[in-house]
Amino acid sequence: MKVGIVGAGMVGSAAGYAMALTGAASRIVFVDRDPALATAQAQDIAHAVPFASSTVVEAGDYPALAGAGVVILAAGVGQKPGESRLALLSRNAVVFEQVVGAVRAAAPEAILLVASNPVDIMTNVATRLSGLPAGRVIGSGTILDTARFRSLLAGHLGLSAHSVHGYVLGEHGDSEVLAWSTARVGAEPLPSVAAQLGAAITHEVRARIDEGVRGAAYRIIAGKGATNYGIGAGLARIVRAIARDEQAVLSLSIVTPEAAGVHDVALSLPRVVGAQGVTATLAPALDRAESDALAASAGMLRDTWQALGL
Repeated sequence: MKVGIVGAGMVGSAAGYAMALTGAASRIVFVDRDPALATAQAQDIAHAVPFASSTVVEAGDYPALAGAGVVILAAGVGQKPGESRLALLSRNAVVFEQVVGAVRAAAPEAILLVASNPVDIMTNVATRLSGLPAGRVIGSGTILDTARFRSLLAGHLGLSAHSVHGYVLGEHGDSEVLAWSTARVGAEPLPSVAAQLGAAITHEVRARIDEGVRGAAYRIIAGKGATNYGIGAGLARIVRAIARDEQAVLSLSIVTPEAAGVHDVALSLPRVVGAQGVTATLAPALDRAESDALAASAGMLRDTWQALGL
């Protein structure tokens, strides 16, 4: 499957690199307002391809996206000193107005995969601007937060993260909800497995893992200026699910008719994703505290979207 990437910065290039190395896409096309950057990223990744796959990597302008099955939207502007989150959102909405229109003109059948932050609001913006059904405008959402949760929990248990199943829901941000009550190891409830392994899930352990998930981006950004490899791999995983029609269950953000009593809000829940995009949402059986936290997260996202005034 041909995949376009609009925005050849750190996130877009990491996604392209991950897709090329794993063979998730047969062809990748970078588009950027700086054509030299797009060309440089495409050439650098193309030189890595012979070691791993047969993916073709190139750069071009929007017409080069023709025939793409997925277009990743990783474009946007950075926050200015002293600028409010809402002002940043307004400027990024203007960027998306230009980008989404150009992508839809070049690749009208493509699924849009939103990576620009704040990803939930930008997913809502892209859905509104594109006119596409909600399931064909997918935000990366909490796919990375979920990976962090599973990784940290697996580390505590001394197990492979592939054997740990749990989700982070709601906003990709400070109000996100770690769904402890639905976490499993294999097919077994987490508390039972933790007890058998002598690695009890105490309040202190939960607090440490919770902070580890929520604070990961802040620590990484403080250390190197951006987070890009984790989300790049997450985007490649989503593309693979679409390209192979996997019907995989991933924590993704789409505009949702109702979640935790809040209507028409983009946020992450477990979604079934394949060649047609997101085709179903699975409602997790949360405990009362988690349900209340999800409602608060959804309400905050709804209020931010409404304040944007689009």
